[in-house]
Amino acid sequence: MLAIKNTSQEYIGHHLHHLQFDLNTFLWMDAEKISSFWVLNVDSIFFSTLLAVVFLLIVGRIAKIATCGVPTKIQTFMELIILFVDNNVKDIFHGKNKLIAPLSMTIFVWIFLMNAMDLFPIDLLPYIAKLTFGLPFLRVVPSADINITSSIALNVFILIVYYNIYTNGIRGFIKGLIYHPFSHPLCIPVNLILEIISLLSKPVSLSLRLFGNMYSGELIFILISGLLPWWGQWALSLPWAVFHILIIILQAFIFMVLTVIYLSTAHDPC
Repeated sequence: MLAIKNTSQEYIGHHLHHLQFDLNTFLWMDAEKISSFWVLNVDSIFFSTLLAVVFLLIVGRIAKIATCGVPTKIQTFMELIILFVDNNVKDIFHGKNKLIAPLSMTIFVWIFLMNAMDLFPIDLLPYIAKLTFGLPFLRVVPSADINITSSIALNVFILIVYYNIYTNGIRGFIKGLIYHPFSHPLCIPVNLILEIISLLSKPVSLSLRLFGNMYSGELIFILISGLLPWWGQWALSLPWAVFHILIIILQAFIFMVLTVIYLSTAHDPC
């Protein structure tokens, strides 16, 4: 029983380990004195980049063959996605900015594609990578990596600060931090603390919400695969996969909607 438990623990730990590149060794640094900040999760970078490239190639191809007459099925499908995103942006964002709709489209589709990698059989791609390239580890769901979700959220945060300053100027941006929600000068320290926390909570909530949901979904697939015999896995993994499709779409949609809301707020004059 202990041997089985240890084997299951090793299996779960193996699937939660990233394929990493240690920059400490590459830069001839002492790994014990350098933080893990210098360690790259190569698998997350590879799959997120690959999915972005695939998305651009597919959309570019659809744009070339698009017609004003009877559209193809793939053109109709893409137009439905564009209309869906555009309608949500129009309902939420009340300013004028040509970047918001393309940004929302990119975020929604890219995150959806990264989330959808969770639907691949948990052992399939790692086994192919090990058999073909001899890779010891491989995690294929980029959005289950806190580094990927944090990097996307950080870019959104930079846009929030930029458009806030662009709309109100640096003086107006600082004024919004120190005179909101209480306009009395004595409340400036309290206002500053509250507004900074509110501002920083936006990228934190974006990254942790997506990461937490996708990490837990991936972990459930790993637990099902690692603790059950092969003939009993489909009884749980298939229903969970069907339910997980909803989570995959919902998390991409929530990230997109919150991004539009935050950027809409950034365009409001102080």
